[in-house]
Amino acid sequence: MNGTTAEPVPVAPTLGTGVWLHAVVAEVDPASLVGIAGIAGTPVRAVAGAGLVAVVADVPLTEYGEEALRRNLEDLGWLERAARAHHAVVDALARTVAVVPARLATVHRDDDRVVRALAERHDALADTLARLTGREEWGVKGYVVPGATPRVEEPAGGGGAGAAYLRRRRAQLTAREEGQRIAADAAATVHAALAGHAVAARRHPPQDRRLSGAATAMVLNGAYLVERTRVDAFAALAGELAERHPELRFELTGPWPPYSFVAEPAAEPAWE
Repeated sequence: MNGTTAEPVPVAPTLGTGVWLHAVVAEVDPASLVGIAGIAGTPVRAVAGAGLVAVVADVPLTEYGEEALRRNLEDLGWLERAARAHHAVVDALARTVAVVPARLATVHRDDDRVVRALAERHDALADTLARLTGREEWGVKGYVVPGATPRVEEPAGGGGAGAAYLRRRRAQLTAREEGQRIAADAAATVHAALAGHAVAARRHPPQDRRLSGAATAMVLNGAYLVERTRVDAFAALAGELAERHPELRFELTGPWPPYSFVAEPAAEPAWE
């Protein structure tokens, strides 16, 4: 199971309602679901089965049926709104219990299909929930700080203006390459240190500046699964590492729903 967009599960083409799956938990107090709006603005509810609980929302098939959903998933505006609403439910649940987020756009025909899916995926889901219990996902991003790396002096030399220009360009390229190397080494060092204080760690590809909104390049995009009892120590370590590495600017974010840790690399999705 992960937070990526999935092909919609076929649902009945006739008018009626389907069941949108938001997440799976080991157990949940129904009172804690009061006030949480699901994907279509309807209240979320719990569907129990196979010793697990699915948190779902009823959705109209006119918008969330197979054909309608396929069209909507091609609408970036609709997709963004759906992803935001889906995440809001997962985030609300993750504040109190271990949660396995469902893939975006997982729709079942009815509660019986939900229960059957829980039974089919019981072992993988139960193992994941056990691994996540008492733990939180935290993120650390690292960005290059302009001018914080050692300056490469321009080599002296004779010749005319053309030769001087080439020397300057070589010096600039050398400085840029050296800066990139220093930043990459620092990012690797910081990630290793943080991973040593986490239960599990993932190093995601750096985000493009257009997505991150940062003025400089991202060189670290790490996710860390941390024991709740060690969050303060983890945050303190992140602060210490920031002081040791002024060549990078760090952002500590969280806690997040454990999207980075719901399935092991190369494993089959825990939920479809």
